[in-house]
Amino acid sequence: MTAVTKISNQNFDMERALYASRGLMLENCDFDGPADGESALKESSDIQVCGCFFNLRYPFWHDRKLEIIDSQITELCRAALWYSSDIKIINTKMHGIKALRECSHVEMSGCDVISPEFGWSVQDVRMKECTVESEYFMMRSGGLYFDNVQMKGKYSFQYIENAVFENCTFDTKDAFWHAKNVVVRNCTVKGEYLAWYCENVTFEHCKIIGTQPLCYCKGLKLVECEMIDTDLCFEKSEVEAVVTTPVMSIKNPAAGRIQVPAVGEIIRDDDNSHGEIVVGEEHK
Repeated sequence: MTAVTKISNQNFDMERALYASRGLMLENCDFDGPADGESALKESSDIQVCGCFFNLRYPFWHDRKLEIIDSQITELCRAALWYSSDIKIINTKMHGIKALRECSHVEMSGCDVISPEFGWSVQDVRMKECTVESEYFMMRSGGLYFDNVQMKGKYSFQYIENAVFENCTFDTKDAFWHAKNVVVRNCTVKGEYLAWYCENVTFEHCKIIGTQPLCYCKGLKLVECEMIDTDLCFEKSEVEAVVTTPVMSIKNPAAGRIQVPAVGEIIRDDDNSHGEIVVGEEHK
């Protein structure tokens, strides 16, 4: 077992200040100052930080067994965690751009994330009770499990695979494009052009809000979902759907069956539109 060295109330601003450290516990330390050094804890392992302030670039690259608690990663702390694994982040502000990339085995809880391009190409991420503002959030990532996450942004969850989202609220344009093997359960998803080109994605007991959702999909399922202010839905999609609210319009579903209580307009102007639409007890 790696021995633990405790460091408290210190300031670090030199380049690679604690490079390749093993078994550190850092409490109430600041990574900031005139030397403006980068990569403070690069290539380190068995690191715990608590109540620390990170205002310099690239602090956690190629790290293993990392725990960050009650800390602050500022907007000047770019690309804070890259190429690292076995990470826990608890009650921490993550406000720097590109804060998590090419990482694996990550657990986050109680965090506040304000970070464009957060979570690219990460694997096995569990996020619980967090708030997020981001663009291109979690792109090309897999093995995700989110519970009670409140997210606002654009272009989220593009090209993700093998993910489950429960009890979340997502206000995000162009979410879930090209996603594969995803379950979204008991969530509210608001935004334009939801989940185009996705494959094997299931929405269960969700509220879906916004224009032109769920087009060009394969293996799409909706299980007792609400659809609010949704028009031109399901274009070119292979879909099995039970919708519990009226829909503004449905356009050219490719295959499958869509059941809705009412629909304002059904558009059939494509010879390849073979999807069945059941309105109340009527078949269209």
